[in-house]
Amino acid sequence: MKEIHAIRVTILLSYLVLVTRGKDFGTIGPWENTSKILIDRQVNKTIVMEDGDVYDCIDANHQPAFDHPLLKNHKIQMEPSSFPIGLNIKPSSLHVDAQVNLSIIDCPAGMIPILRNSKLGQIIVHNIDQVFKPNTQHQEAGIKYFDDLYGVRATINVYEPKVYKDSADLSQTGIQIDNGPKDQIDSIVVCYSVAPSFAGDTFARFHVSWTDGALKKSCVDHNCPGFVQVSQNVGIGGRVLPISVYNGPQYVINILVFKDPKTNNWWLAYGEENTPIGYWPSSLFTRIKDKGDFSFWGGHVAGPTASINSPQIGSGHFASEGYGKAAFMKNIQIVDEKNKLVTPNRDKDLFGTSDLTKYTVDGYGVNKYGMHMYYGGPGVIV
Repeated sequence: MKEIHAIRVTILLSYLVLVTRGKDFGTIGPWENTSKILIDRQVNKTIVMEDGDVYDCIDANHQPAFDHPLLKNHKIQMEPSSFPIGLNIKPSSLHVDAQVNLSIIDCPAGMIPILRNSKLGQIIVHNIDQVFKPNTQHQEAGIKYFDDLYGVRATINVYEPKVYKDSADLSQTGIQIDNGPKDQIDSIVVCYSVAPSFAGDTFARFHVSWTDGALKKSCVDHNCPGFVQVSQNVGIGGRVLPISVYNGPQYVINILVFKDPKTNNWWLAYGEENTPIGYWPSSLFTRIKDKGDFSFWGGHVAGPTASINSPQIGSGHFASEGYGKAAFMKNIQIVDEKNKLVTPNRDKDLFGTSDLTKYTVDGYGVNKYGMHMYYGGPGVIV
């Protein structure tokens, strides 16, 4: 098995992390927290979810993205000019899994939902110093890939990995694409994560994030300007439901990140219908403006005790247990220079784990069901 080499990790805003390619560890300063984002913005409608999350519907033209100095005169692109070639081809699968649901908010047309969570804002401010300490620990399991990239795709099995309730650690699973030298990496990450010390609960939540390597600044969801949302219904930062059950029903989410060949904006779409959520304008980036050169599919844990009291990744069970017991990713694809979805080149990948006693990768390969893997493990939680 090819093993993942030592990995540099960059903290995104205050709690999400992305896996990168060197050995050094760097911190990224925050912009603003959620409690400040809605100041001076007119709220059209407020919606309280059953789980207690509160969303405010605001004018899409006044969303936080446009506070970014590079987006002052940006005109919203309401939909991609085109999707990657081959997206309408339904990949075959040995198992048929149901789709999870993102938090769906009933905002009026022309509005977008913004998560308003004062508890989250307070927790972020309280814990930010802990997260930025240089002794933050990291563990991971998955696939690294090196090539020219114009998009990445995967079907991700969604679980709710256990993280100690009072821990400052987190566990996340998702996909990433980036470009640039290790000290100036532009990056885009889409994931679900469990981060109790930051979210205030142990639920799996859906997040998007990006990093500006030149300015060494990063952003999660709408907590700072950058990501332009076009969906009036998807609540970023909200819960993903239902969750897969060990040896029971399995649920997945389809995620696609791709570069629009006409506008060069990086789009995010989800679900079986590849519904657009929004995009990162190309003007935000320097290194990834034209293409990516690295991607990661898998799970990652980070925090002050992530190596000592490591949280679970995926289902919390080792990859060798297989379908219904170990977490999986399938339909793993990249978008090439011809804007075509293709299977990654096995000569350009590395797969494995940082610690085989805690996490494993198994069943990795390509067959008639596409590229796929099982991954994850119990960490040291008992």
